[in-house]
Amino acid sequence: MSQSALQPSSKKASSDFDQQDWASAYCNVQEELTNKELIPQKGSIPTELSGTIYRNGPGRLERNGHWVHHPFDGDGMITALEFNNGQATLSNRFVRTKAWQEEEEAGRFLYRGVFGSMKPGGPIANIFDLRLKNIANTNVVRLGGQLLALWEASNPHSLDPKSLETLGVSTLNGVLKTDEAFSAHPRFDPGHHKTPRMVTFGVKTGPKSTIRLMEFATEGPHAGELINERKDNFNGFAFLHDFAITPNWAIFLQNSLDFNPLPFVLGQKGAAQCLSSSKNSQGKFLLIPRQNGDFAGEPPRIFEAPNGFVFHHLNAWEEEGSVFVDSIFYDSFPSISPKDNFRAIDFELLPEGLLTRCEINLSKGEVSTSNLSQQCCEFATVNPSKLGLKSSYAWMAIAERSHGNGPLQAIKKLNLTNKDEKIWSAAPRGFVSEPLLLPKPNSESEDDGWINIFVWNGARKATDMVLLNAKDLSEEAIIELPLSVPHGLHGCWASTN
Repeated sequence: MSQSALQPSSKKASSDFDQQDWASAYCNVQEELTNKELIPQKGSIPTELSGTIYRNGPGRLERNGHWVHHPFDGDGMITALEFNNGQATLSNRFVRTKAWQEEEEAGRFLYRGVFGSMKPGGPIANIFDLRLKNIANTNVVRLGGQLLALWEASNPHSLDPKSLETLGVSTLNGVLKTDEAFSAHPRFDPGHHKTPRMVTFGVKTGPKSTIRLMEFATEGPHAGELINERKDNFNGFAFLHDFAITPNWAIFLQNSLDFNPLPFVLGQKGAAQCLSSSKNSQGKFLLIPRQNGDFAGEPPRIFEAPNGFVFHHLNAWEEEGSVFVDSIFYDSFPSISPKDNFRAIDFELLPEGLLTRCEINLSKGEVSTSNLSQQCCEFATVNPSKLGLKSSYAWMAIAERSHGNGPLQAIKKLNLTNKDEKIWSAAPRGFVSEPLLLPKPNSESEDDGWINIFVWNGARKATDMVLLNAKDLSEEAIIELPLSVPHGLHGCWASTN
């Protein structure tokens, strides 16, 4: 590979990295491609791999010299990689949200961002402007015939799955009210209740918070239709990005946070910057019975959670009267203050995310914890067929260093039973994204498939698509994309097999 940043290894390399290599990924996407043919620079694309990888993330981070304060405030852009008979094509499109179109026409930012981005002009220009800008930048999923770009504080945007054209804001055929919160982190039940379904939620926060749990059909003539729902109220402010499911439960971790909205109202901070880990309360596990499970119709069960903050869960399952939940715990809520430059952030000052197992004993009301890995990680996943069941393996993005925080530069496969691990590293000049597991068609082996990752190549200031064998993390294919895709968030695999 020319100017390759990638140095695959089964051993830990140096923890040194160039801050500019990492920060260079935060750039504006300059073009939109349609069905651009791709040729691997290394290896080949398996012929049995058939379908499309969709990824979402911020694609517009600067306007007229004014930068977003946090990359989570960047406008959403969808990247689609389609595989068919050993060939690959690339397309990408910005999500044409109302705000994106207005700001494109104006050539400047017109809205504040939840994570601290301000309109030009300082506090005077931002005071009392409490509008939320739906940036559709967090996830993208297939639901029936729709492709949905998700941002959890409002309605999804519907896109054409092939052209990526924005069709408009979707209320999912009237299921959602206008601007109703809709999670950017749904879970796809593989068939615990006879048929596959998408399980998701919306949360309305306040001194009391309301969680609306929803389940949608994903196959057959009723794909995209709401199957069932329920609403539950809980005391306290609820910041919920992710959750986990088992056949019987939807499992939330209500992080212990304080929220002071005054700096947001006065135009001094973004809404998320007004959150801080609370010293006066304890986090809670909220177990909401699923409607087709054994405890349908019963009230939620609440348990004290360990100290810390959780964005993402790996998986959950039930066993002998307990619910097990594997989550990535931080010591506290990570935030960027109004004076910080996110491109120059000091990783040493940020809490690290550690994969932790919690056992919730339903009869005793007790929660015990154990550590699964001491290495900083994010974006952990299991085989989709094991969602809600006990799994043998997990794949995750990790920091190159063995302890402490750092940029995500490697992929780890972790044996959840004996803690054996395999590592593929893009260090020192490569930086990885969320790994997606693409199961091999008709395979019954949990680790039979491929791991897909987008890697920011600091040497050539662009993105590489890397396909790894899920069993041993050996390289199957590397494609140097003709596109610079900033560090992204979530995505999905839509198989055509």
